[in-house]
Amino acid sequence: MKAKIKMLILGLIIGAVVAFPLGINFGRGDSLFSNPFANRDIQSRVKEAVKEQADRALEGTKDVIHDATKPMRKGG
Repeated sequence: MKAKIKMLILGLIIGAVVAFPLGINFGRGDSLFSNPFANRDIQSRVKEAVKEQADRALEGTKDVIHDATKPMRKGG
């Protein structure tokens, strides 16, 4: 019985040690196996996020303009 409890506690400790860095990376949106304690350059991350949002907005605008400028079919 004591051996099972020791194995359970050891498993919980090992699980926490492995899950902690993976959870940090997951929360930041980084790849899971990257270094969770590396210094993050805030400026480059903000620039990347703004560029991504601008690209998305531009694609949406292109689609709307394309749909609005389609030639109308004559009902003949």
